[in-house]
Amino acid sequence: MNRRQVLITGGAAALGTLVSPLARAVDLFTISLAQFSLHRTYYGDHAKKGWAHLGKLLRENPAAAVSTGPDPSDFPILSKTQFGIDAVEYVNQFYYAQLGNDPYFKEIALKADDYGVVSHLMMLDGTGPIGAADKVVRSDARENVKRWMAMANLLGCSIVRVNAQGDGDPVARAARTADALDQLAEDGQSMGLAVVVENHGGLSSDGAWLANVMSMAKHSGVGTLPDFGNFKTGQDAQGEDVWYDRYLGVTELMPYAKAVSAKSYGFGSDGNDTATDYNRMMKIVLDAGYRGYVGIEYEGRELDEASGIRATKALLERIRDQYRD
Repeated sequence: MNRRQVLITGGAAALGTLVSPLARAVDLFTISLAQFSLHRTYYGDHAKKGWAHLGKLLRENPAAAVSTGPDPSDFPILSKTQFGIDAVEYVNQFYYAQLGNDPYFKEIALKADDYGVVSHLMMLDGTGPIGAADKVVRSDARENVKRWMAMANLLGCSIVRVNAQGDGDPVARAARTADALDQLAEDGQSMGLAVVVENHGGLSSDGAWLANVMSMAKHSGVGTLPDFGNFKTGQDAQGEDVWYDRYLGVTELMPYAKAVSAKSYGFGSDGNDTATDYNRMMKIVLDAGYRGYVGIEYEGRELDEASGIRATKALLERIRDQYRD
């Protein structure tokens, strides 16, 4: 039975003992591509109308949200043919209308396989606050994540990213979040899925708080997805944005990292990112002993999305080559 037949008959879980994504990693790190780098491309004409319009559409008619852009199911093909990147990170936003459509996700897995692309992880949004004070709300969030875990499993992913949303006292919320992550990791274990949390705004962007959550979590399948840019913790009394130090935050989260998100915004004439010192940041990543995937997530406006992805890739490749020399 070949790999395509396995995917059709048994789902990606049957491949766990056959293919190890990390086995393909180079000596330092392997570059992957986060689908959100192309969110304006996928949302097409709807992206031009702003996030308020998109948010309403995603809630009420998610199929329409991606109706004017390219087919999201071709993402592995696009990653390989347009950017030469053979590992991908899906975003469930683009597939809201397909939740529960097993053949759809199996077909994406086949496309990835045909093009030699590893389905690394899936980022989950809109699943609910796993750290909510209300037990029913937490339970609903867990069930929502489990539904998407099943889709990630069909894709052949090894990780799902969840958000550490919640409410109430930060100390109590941390304990609830750690417990919820342990439960989710237990849910994902039979599917070969680890569960990671990204610094993704609010309290989760407080590196010390999220590192404390990780220290309380007991399951080995729980980890972090440090993002180079998502360290806005909120606003002060004057309405000014408050930011956690990104280098400190990544340093605090790297001991628990199972994936890394290389956020980029813009580039100078020297090819370096204008918001983040990539040399400094990648030294933090590598000094932590990390040797896995580093996912490109371009969110800038100065370059179009394709050019931003290529610029980020070139920067990461240059840094990797410097370490090899």
